Amino acid sequence: MKHNPYTMIFGKEPSQSITRLMQTDEIITQFLSEPPAQQIYMITGVRGSGKTVFLTEIAKKIGAEKNWIVTECNAAKDLLTGLASGLYHDNRLTSYFKSAKINLSVFGIGIEISRAEPITDIEIAVRRMLETVRDKKKKVLVTIDEVTNTKQMREFASAFQIMVRQDLPIFLLMTGLYENIDVLQNNKAMTFLHRAPKIHLKPLNIGSIASNYRKVLSVNEADALQMARMTRGYPFAFQVLGYYTFEHNGHYEEALPLCKQYLEEYAYDKIWSELSRLDKRILKALAASKTGSVSEIREDLGMTPNQFGSYRNRLLKRGLVNGDEYGYLSLSLPFFESYIETHQT
Repeated sequence: MKHNPYTMIFGKEPSQSITRLMQTDEIITQFLSEPPAQQIYMITGVRGSGKTVFLTEIAKKIGAEKNWIVTECNAAKDLLTGLASGLYHDNRLTSYFKSAKINLSVFGIGIEISRAEPITDIEIAVRRMLETVRDKKKKVLVTIDEVTNTKQMREFASAFQIMVRQDLPIFLLMTGLYENIDVLQNNKAMTFLHRAPKIHLKPLNIGSIASNYRKVLSVNEADALQMARMTRGYPFAFQVLGYYTFEHNGHYEEALPLCKQYLEEYAYDKIWSELSRLDKRILKALAASKTGSVSEIREDLGMTPNQFGSYRNRLLKRGLVNGDEYGYLSLSLPFFESYIETHQT
């Protein structure tokens, strides 16, 4: 039986993917430049926009560079301890830390080192390790997926700021939903994060999706383009529609009902549940609008320009609406209109 090349699992790196060339090149170029122009990037986008896949792709490319070490930290755990453990257990670095007599036994990392006092402060331990990394002409990229405004994240961000100020070779790449990134950036103690550059993941290139479908699914050019347009460039829809079309031997019309149901159950239900009542009212008005005119939608809702503008901007940043055409809005997610029409505010 032929293996299905598409995946419907969130976060799993698919065998079929569409590269975001400009956004990928921006981050890699900034990190690899000498001296580096940036040492931190925050990646945001709606659920299913491919944040984890994007982060993984960049991590692999930078990890392939000479003298770069990439370590992934779990956002749900103590991040500084996770970073220390990840660095210590990297085969390329362990001997350096032992030679530098960096004793991390207090944290359950490594072994007791004779004639070396154990380090009892994890932040100091990480700085010592990064000083050793710097002496060996190496650099460290830390990746954190799906960050939220937690105590451990705030502590890590504060420590990272100090490490950058001390010219230590540490770089940070984080992903998160817009609302989680926004709360973290606007924390009064995290002023440097407020200035950190953000990459908002845009829809995938429609032509590239069509080309993929034509090649992988062996559908004709017209059908491939029609399918690509249906996805609206939403990465999760690209995978799900490809998956079910593959299962139906290239007949995408038969795959559509299953595709819509899967998107609703595994993405849209969660997205909808996280919206405010007024967010939902605006989206319902947009879904029902025949023109997408901002002024018409605002008047229907009885909102002032300032009131509507703040909600409009939030929905744009969340990746739920598209405002490329001045004075007009459209829904960004495929088949979202029909989903909205059947759900209560």
